[in-house]
Amino acid sequence: MKKYAVSPDKLRWRVEESRLTFKSTAEVDPAEGIVGQPIALEAMRFGVECDAPGQNVYVRGVTGTGRMTLVNSLLNELKPKARRRLDRCYVHNFNQPDRPRLVTLDAGRGRQLKRMLRNVTDFLANDFAEALNSAPIKSGRERIQEETQQQLDQITRPLEKELQANGLAMVQLQSGPVAQAAIFPLVDGQPVAPDQFRQLAASGKIDEAQLEQVEGKIREFSKRMTDVSNEASQAWQAGLQRLHEYMESEARTILENLVRPLQAQFEHPALHEFVNEVIEDVIENRLQGSSTEKLPDPHVVYGVNLICSHEQSDASPVIIENSPTIANLLGTVEPDFIGDGRTVTNYRGIRAGSLVRADGGFLVLDANDVLSEPGAWRMLMRAMRTGCVEIVPAELGWPLSTQSLKPEPIDIQVRIIMIGSGGLYYQLDRVDQDFSNLFKVLADFDSEIERSEHGVNQYAGVVSRMSKDEGLLDFSACGVAALAEHGARIAARKGKITARFGRIADIVREASFIATKSESKLVERKHVEETVRRTKYRASLPSRRFQELINDGTIWVATDGAIVGQINGLAVIQAGPLSYGFPARITATIGAGRAGIIDIEGAAAMSGSIHTKGFQILGGLLRFLLRTDHPMAFSASIAFEQSYGGIDGDSASGAEICCLLSALTGSAINQGIAMTGAIDQHGRIQAIGGVNEKIEGFFDACKAMGLTGQQGVLIPRSNAGDLMLRQDVVTACEEGRFSVYAVETVQQALEVLTGNPAGQADENGEYPEGSLLKLAQEKAAEYWQKSSSHPSHLKDNQD
Repeated sequence: MKKYAVSPDKLRWRVEESRLTFKSTAEVDPAEGIVGQPIALEAMRFGVECDAPGQNVYVRGVTGTGRMTLVNSLLNELKPKARRRLDRCYVHNFNQPDRPRLVTLDAGRGRQLKRMLRNVTDFLANDFAEALNSAPIKSGRERIQEETQQQLDQITRPLEKELQANGLAMVQLQSGPVAQAAIFPLVDGQPVAPDQFRQLAASGKIDEAQLEQVEGKIREFSKRMTDVSNEASQAWQAGLQRLHEYMESEARTILENLVRPLQAQFEHPALHEFVNEVIEDVIENRLQGSSTEKLPDPHVVYGVNLICSHEQSDASPVIIENSPTIANLLGTVEPDFIGDGRTVTNYRGIRAGSLVRADGGFLVLDANDVLSEPGAWRMLMRAMRTGCVEIVPAELGWPLSTQSLKPEPIDIQVRIIMIGSGGLYYQLDRVDQDFSNLFKVLADFDSEIERSEHGVNQYAGVVSRMSKDEGLLDFSACGVAALAEHGARIAARKGKITARFGRIADIVREASFIATKSESKLVERKHVEETVRRTKYRASLPSRRFQELINDGTIWVATDGAIVGQINGLAVIQAGPLSYGFPARITATIGAGRAGIIDIEGAAAMSGSIHTKGFQILGGLLRFLLRTDHPMAFSASIAFEQSYGGIDGDSASGAEICCLLSALTGSAINQGIAMTGAIDQHGRIQAIGGVNEKIEGFFDACKAMGLTGQQGVLIPRSNAGDLMLRQDVVTACEEGRFSVYAVETVQQALEVLTGNPAGQADENGEYPEGSLLKLAQEKAAEYWQKSSSHPSHLKDNQD
């Protein structure tokens, strides 16, 4: 067994503190930008500087590797020039009120337009009516009115004189808004209505002859009066038309003079069209004499909504959108409440989204955030594909809205930087046909850096930067060494330390806090180790509860003695970013039959696909090891005892084959040795994950029940370089109270577990006498013979 034991000095990597060139991080230059990501940095640089279409960047990596930090620092470092900087405005569209007109201007011009249009609307609201009543215009208006009246007099005066000579008069009768001419007789020089004149005749004040004479003259002049009235009406209408044309001309002159500076400053065709529409609308609706009480405020209908403005600078806009809803990405139209719960929308409610605000620059998004918002990913892909943004009206979500706007679309030139995981990248590439065409640059973040002196110095640079930026204590050299060792534990890979500096930064902050509380001037190794211990303890409730169940006998785990058909496998549970190992008792039984090997977890639908695959390999490996010339004629079952949740993974398949062979041969397995490792069909023990946590989980169980010096964990040889065990486990191994064994084959594992040689097959497939696998061959043959001689017994076992 000793030949398979891992030397205690190989159980944990230690930084050679004597080789560090600093005494504290105060002597170390702060790390600039992102640490340990040269390939990702080069990809990002290309994505930022390349102007070719489709060169949007997907930043791939696990959280905590500094993806957002790299994006920010690189953009700050490169300070890329904007591809373009445009101000975006919307104005009312008089021809299509539901489709506000887009006005695009150079950077800084939008505010100038807003000021100039404000001057125009202020004039229309406050001074336009007064300007129309100025002395020159008033004089011209009165002149037209006088000339019209003179013309009317010329038309009506001859008839009026003739009527007067005949004792009659022409009177204008008002009937509502319409005036109508009528002929009245004169009595004592005053016009009297025909009805009153007849009453005078009836009362005897006027004789009948006189009444008939007057009525005859009225009938005689009525035809001429009708002709004169028509001529006068035409003259009156001509005068009104002349007055209207005069006022319109004067108003147009005022308005054209008012907007001339604006038209001179801006040569935008859409803006000129809008200004002309403003003039026409004012003339049609706001001339003197028109009722303006129900008309909207000129500031509302003639103003401008500046939805996106920029300073006159070459700097590229960088927008980080943390809430990528459709409205925040594309923009929206905010409704105005008008009472009774009803809303209206107009151009003034249009709001720009981050795609418009980032036009000419960069928009940084988190892929998970975009996908979590309904419809946001589809709308984003459409905007990127078409280079056009259509602002979504907010009233689509307001059932009581009275109208819907569809603002003119905005063309955009935006470079998207999407941050996401590797799994999400492959999923998007598979299901979205536009993804690979739109995101052609992949910035891949590695979660690990080399475990070397340079890597430790990089950690020191990160600590130095945090100390200066956040006011933390500096770390001593041994403090940095402890931090790097913890980074190696997180990486759990030979020759690597983690590049997930988000997790390292959490340790740095808490260690500084602990050192400050203890009134230390520097963060030392003990402070880092205490931080790691506290961090694990805070998340260790599931592990502690499991240990309690083992200690009180609720979960039965044997850590000494030898038992046939039973082995301690090892499993891992997650507790947030941390994981914990614990023993899992595996048992096997066997007898004559034809059922083969039964996976009880699989039969109960409690195992995942990877575990099922690993279990299926058992049959192939058993045939390879036993090499019998007859069929396997036994029924065996394997179970994870007292396991009531689902299991997955193939790391227990090595323990399962050893347990099965123990049951087949009757060879007892040392319960003080737990095993983890996957197998292939040729009996090789393959690497698994969580090796440190699994060893520590079994060590804690053994320690709770009493260390005997005969306990340990058996792991794949390929995992030996990943070891980064807790110091108390290393110390126990150094003192001979615990051991870690590394093996390459099932035969070596059986030797460690049973204390007996498993044997190696010769060229004829025969194993040495007395070896465990020789005994397994014999037992398999014995079951075959029983099956052949007692078929009914075989059938019963099969059933």
